Amino acid sequence: MCGIVGAVARRNVVPILIDGLRKLEYRGYDSAGIAILNGSMTRVRAVGRVAELDARAREKGADAPVGIAHTRWATHGGVTEGNAHPHISSQGDLDISVVHNGIIENHEALRERLRNLGYEFQSQTDTEVVAHLVHSLVRAGHDLFEAVARAVA
Repeated sequence: MCGIVGAVARRNVVPILIDGLRKLEYRGYDSAGIAILNGSMTRVRAVGRVAELDARAREKGADAPVGIAHTRWATHGGVTEGNAHPHISSQGDLDISVVHNGIIENHEALRERLRNLGYEFQSQTDTEVVAHLVHSLVRAGHDLFEAVARAVA
């Protein structure tokens, strides 16, 4: 189980994301993270409660009008900062950030396929394959919506 929050506004959404995660913390208390977009993508993650993530986000001065957030109950991979969501696939000038709730049954086969395409994995989670898969589909010429639809089909 996990909790997922997203926000788009004309102001800083980090407080909205953190507040949303606090309300969903009962759905996962192993780790939490945010990815925000303000010209470039910034990710902040923490093991433990949302309060730890909030403190780290404040330390970094996290401020952006667009973001996603996740609180995790670990299913694949241990309770580490590296396994905390969001997961990012970044090559060239394209950054894709993903949060996910559920289990990807064929993640090992997808991981191998993506490694063969040159993607490197930073976590033990099944979710990271989605970030790289969407990224690979966008690089292959699909628009973002089509890439996401193909990745989750």
